[in-house]
Amino acid sequence: MTGFVAPVELTGERWVSLEPLTRAHLPEIVAASEDVRELWFTSAPTPATAEEWVDGRLAIQHPDTGLTFVVRGRDGALIGSSSFCHVDAPNRRLEIGYTWYRQSVRRTGVNTECKLVMLGHAFDQLGCVAVEFRTHFFNSTSRAAIERLGAKRDGILRSHQILPDGSRRDTVVYSILDVEWPSVRNNLRFRLDR
Repeated sequence: MTGFVAPVELTGERWVSLEPLTRAHLPEIVAASEDVRELWFTSAPTPATAEEWVDGRLAIQHPDTGLTFVVRGRDGALIGSSSFCHVDAPNRRLEIGYTWYRQSVRRTGVNTECKLVMLGHAFDQLGCVAVEFRTHFFNSTSRAAIERLGAKRDGILRSHQILPDGSRRDTVVYSILDVEWPSVRNNLRFRLDR
């Protein structure tokens, strides 16, 4: 299969490996989602919604539109997921999003290394000129994590989405540019070495 984000496996040096999501991952997604804290402003799966979540991610997974990864920890256990999404191949842009992790691996090097390998693939292999991150305005934890990566805030899309409960989502948009990638990469490596 060819396309801008053709399926690929990515491996970090210490914390994570990533593989393209398949339907066969469903039992592991169910197990991992038991340890995910439910937040009203995120779309992370729960044991009750895991099948719907997998089907939804697979329905929009195509090399020209996006690729969802499962994230495995050092021991090989599935610990979360992250995606290349909103792919704009002609303009060499994409977003990294739909990220969630088990509660037990938060505040470790997991997210830092996961984003290091995903950003490395986006900039070094795909030739992206920009990688975006988007999050709900009220998701202060996600906003802080995105800023720790070195992304810069581009702005806020007001009333960007209508959520299932009828409330409106203000979306905070961040990005990293290709010219910023060498410094961002150095900082992420430094943080992992501490």
